[in-house]
Amino acid sequence: RHLVVSREIMALLFGSAVVGLVGIWDDFQELSFKTQGFFQVILTVLLFVFGIRITTIKNPFGEVIVLPEQGVLPLLAGFILLLLWMSLVLNAVNWLDGLDGLLGSVTIITFLTIFFLSLKPEVNQPPVALLALIGAGVTAGFLFFNLHPARILAGTSGALFLGFLIAALSVIAGTKIATSLLVLALPIADAIWVIGERLRAGVSIFQADQRHLHYRLRNLGWRESQITWFFSLLTGIIAVIALSTQALGKFFALLLVLALVFSFLLFVAQKTKHREVTDLKI
Repeated sequence: RHLVVSREIMALLFGSAVVGLVGIWDDFQELSFKTQGFFQVILTVLLFVFGIRITTIKNPFGEVIVLPEQGVLPLLAGFILLLLWMSLVLNAVNWLDGLDGLLGSVTIITFLTIFFLSLKPEVNQPPVALLALIGAGVTAGFLFFNLHPARILAGTSGALFLGFLIAALSVIAGTKIATSLLVLALPIADAIWVIGERLRAGVSIFQADQRHLHYRLRNLGWRESQITWFFSLLTGIIAVIALSTQALGKFFALLLVLALVFSFLLFVAQKTKHREVTDLKI
């Protein structure tokens, strides 16, 4: 009786249509980062109007912070938080689509994590669990043909759709952002790292290059299948931790995972730079 077409489900349908159209447009004619950013704002506005909002913030050290639903400032704060979350996940997931099987492997684990989380007695959200399971099934069907050597590619349309579905499901019917943030810690940390490097280099943060972790590992001699398994294994371990901990545990787990990931990114970056200098000398 709970499986009804609610406003949130309508938002998912309309949002998926917008993401699909913009993604296909970008696949055929590469859009500027300003255009992509504009559509991400439009997408966030659409979700916000349909009621998909961040209304609570879990404080790991105390009570839950509730954002009032009335008043300009609380609504603006909720919208900005939603925009930041949508932009972070959309771009982090989109940038994962660089090697065969990488995008599908990480996203299917994320969908399954949301699925199991939604079925936990203290959460008990069967509709969200069903949507997450559909997302996992869709991704599994795509992944079958995308493993190395890939016969099909996700493109911007596929990558943005998966990122949108993860970001929206994380907010619908109770915030699951902490869990999704923890599970996606590797691609999100990589995205933040790459943005920082591009800013230091004085180039656009949306400029395509080989700075992402999966490209650097490939340049160090890792096979594409090894990189995919590495990302999948690490994401799977983090997912188990996310499902086994509460707010405080997730907070400390996130700090630990980010510290480990950033340390590994620093190690790989130095290793790559050393190899480039050695190749130039040769």
